Amino acid sequence: MNEQSAQIATAAVETSHATGVLPSQSIRELIEQGNIRAENAIEDAQIQPASLDLRLGAVAHRVQASFLPGEGATVQDKIAQFGLHALDITDGAVLETGCVYIVPLQESLDLESRLAAIANPKSSTGRLDIFTRLITDNGVEFDRVRGGYKGPLYAEISPRTFSIVIRTGARLNQLRLKKGRFSYSERAIRRLNQEVGLVEAGPSSLDLKDGIPFTVDLEGDPNTGLVGFRARKNTGLIDVDRKGQYDPVEFWEPIYRGKDPTVILNPDDFYILASREAVTVPADHAAEMVAYDTLVGEFRVHYAGFFDPGFGDDAAGGGGSRAVLEVRSHDVPFMIEHGQILGRLVYERLTEPPDRIYGQGIGSSYQRQGLQLGKHFTPWPER
Repeated sequence: MNEQSAQIATAAVETSHATGVLPSQSIRELIEQGNIRAENAIEDAQIQPASLDLRLGAVAHRVQASFLPGEGATVQDKIAQFGLHALDITDGAVLETGCVYIVPLQESLDLESRLAAIANPKSSTGRLDIFTRLITDNGVEFDRVRGGYKGPLYAEISPRTFSIVIRTGARLNQLRLKKGRFSYSERAIRRLNQEVGLVEAGPSSLDLKDGIPFTVDLEGDPNTGLVGFRARKNTGLIDVDRKGQYDPVEFWEPIYRGKDPTVILNPDDFYILASREAVTVPADHAAEMVAYDTLVGEFRVHYAGFFDPGFGDDAAGGGGSRAVLEVRSHDVPFMIEHGQILGRLVYERLTEPPDRIYGQGIGSSYQRQGLQLGKHFTPWPER
């Protein structure tokens, strides 16, 4: 544990809980005990404060369509039934937009009955509009691993906007492990919000039982008026392992504040926007971004929704961090306005504070972020 992590862990509530999300040191113990296994040794850099990065294996199977195995069937059964061809990705291969691929992951699980898991794309994956989900044998839900699961893991990958280059070892999604069942009551999450300030200027009068609402910023940078980005179509390839290598102007169109602080979302275009509020995740908690309400509009917010302990925390150097929103409209053009609620943050307690927290001390890419493209791009040029 580095000095920064130690200070924050000491400041956190030093209490162990029987239920909650497992912290980094517990994930490390599961690896040592063989509950999390891998073809190649799991690297320490894969272990995040409250999640584990998962690595792609050696083969990508192009399939006819997305699927869930269902009870009594394995992922390999479905690949045999619906597979089109296999790609060797050991040294890199192109995944085309609009196609669906299944990639066996290097990690597998041997969990006890009270231990389940949930998966999500990594932040950088979502910001490239790569639709990826975790699948398990006998699975009836995407991104969910039932308690006591024993078996392999697979990633479904479907690039939506940019064709990508992937290779063995690339990390597109991450796994969060949970022991038992725990959830905050509305009263408890309201109290935690008052004590910590989870979401800056959070609306105290709204119902918080399903998470704390956050809104979109469409006023943007006071100097440039920049409020977001819209992905260009028919661009070049993006290698998911190359950081800071791509000119953002070749892949994105800027969106500037107009006379009214609104944006009309074009059907099936992909947008990067930011929350109006700063977000804080205490060192002994984790958070997940979830859809606000499918009835408020025909659009989807976020493809990557995990926030690790310490994100946005002043003590971790993250004061003022915004949530970056990956937004796509469906079917019809849809107008969103400044301050409109686009999602909720659901906070979960860890079983104990982690031995590392989100921030520069572990090479985190998005601490203190505002409106920010993925780490694959160079900074947006000033206007």
